[in-house]
Amino acid sequence: MNDFVNSFVRPDWPGSPDMRTLLLMIVLGFSLGLLIGFVYMWTHEALSYSRTFVGALAVMPLIMAMMMAAMFGSLLVAFGLLAVFGVVRFRNVLKDTRDTVFILWAIVEGLAVGTTRFSIALMAAAGISAAFVLVRLISFGTRQRYDAVLSLRVTGDFPAQIAWLHQVLNRHARRLDLASERRSTGEGADLTYRLLLRDPERSSELRAELATQSGLQNVAIYMHEDEAEI
Repeated sequence: MNDFVNSFVRPDWPGSPDMRTLLLMIVLGFSLGLLIGFVYMWTHEALSYSRTFVGALAVMPLIMAMMMAAMFGSLLVAFGLLAVFGVVRFRNVLKDTRDTVFILWAIVEGLAVGTTRFSIALMAAAGISAAFVLVRLISFGTRQRYDAVLSLRVTGDFPAQIAWLHQVLNRHARRLDLASERRSTGEGADLTYRLLLRDPERSSELRAELATQSGLQNVAIYMHEDEAEI
């Protein structure tokens, strides 16, 4: 029994990282990943923004650290990893960046177990799982959170209607952002707002109040989880 337990806690081969070193690699790799993610968030200026991509950036250094630990001191394992990537072919376009990260994670675990790096396999599984859970719990990567999209058409006295509309929206929402505006000659303007509601369960009250205004038409509110930002 002791031999079985020792096979997991001892270094996998002479000169390989021990459990304490592996734990340091996990903490440092994930910390550096968070730093990379924060820098990406602060410097991102393109039109599209993906929260899941930022989360993948945070976990990627940790996965690569575990991969390098599994390959440490063995050219055979390194060439075997190249063979694994040669066998795995991404024939379908992945819809989510996290899908690629999970595939890399699965490769790392299979590589570690297949080369009897049992302690690395266990530490990688625990560390990477904790990293993904933490990224999920703290909503890492979210810069501006909105929980509803409001679309409507404004007709009549445009400045007066907008002033009344903003007054109502500020009463129901903690944050609002005009996402798009399209004006039609003689037919008013189509507006789309992103809202962070004070109470999402009262979104129907907001819609009913806007529908009472004669100058507002086609009022629609769509609730959603903030997974991607534009």
